[in-house]
Amino acid sequence: MKAMAWLTALLALTFAGAPFVTEPFTGFRADQLPIPQENPPIQPAGYAFSIWGVIYLWLVVSCIYGAIKRPNDAEWHKTRPWLIISLAVGTTWLAIANSSVLWATITIWIMLATALAALFASPAKDRLLLRAPIGLYAGWLSAASFVSLAALLAGNGLITDAYGWALILIPAALLLAAIVQITQTKAPEYGIAVAWALVAITVRNGQDVLTIAALAAACAVIMAALAIRSARQTA
Repeated sequence: MKAMAWLTALLALTFAGAPFVTEPFTGFRADQLPIPQENPPIQPAGYAFSIWGVIYLWLVVSCIYGAIKRPNDAEWHKTRPWLIISLAVGTTWLAIANSSVLWATITIWIMLATALAALFASPAKDRLLLRAPIGLYAGWLSAASFVSLAALLAGNGLITDAYGWALILIPAALLLAAIVQITQTKAPEYGIAVAWALVAITVRNGQDVLTIAALAAACAVIMAALAIRSARQTA
């Protein structure tokens, strides 16, 4: 258990450090897709990505605390195999995203699936030091995974364009997030991260793409309400 606890902490550090040693990722380049996806409507406004600073720091604190104070805790241990996979893939994700949209999409969904597994495995105790940072991480990934999927599908001209995929995948992201938030109580940070992303999509589109902005705003309100409900259950 102790070795796995320290491996999780090490991977949290490599995950948080990846942006400092990897070429910055500001969205998929035009030459990465047959149909360039420049400013797709499902993309959140740039300011929203600042949430990564909180995610990185909170996960590092969580995993180091776990390695020092909870190395042999059976309940903490249940989250570690899933976090190890998610953080290991996440450490390489920026490099992958700069080279392949397909593999970036596949790997971000792996990150999401394992982050959700870790969230569902997290115990009620030490909530702010374990479930909360995992929830924030999984919540942002729940939005980001659909953004990547939309770029892949629209960029390859499958079925519809970027506007059409935004209309389809924003509600799909809400559906997944709502199921997780309703099922996983006492994890309002998850819903907060999803709502944060949806508000940023609203801001990004503004009055230029009013339909998408209104859709994202409505989804953000629903997600915020579910997060508030979860917060009340936590109190």
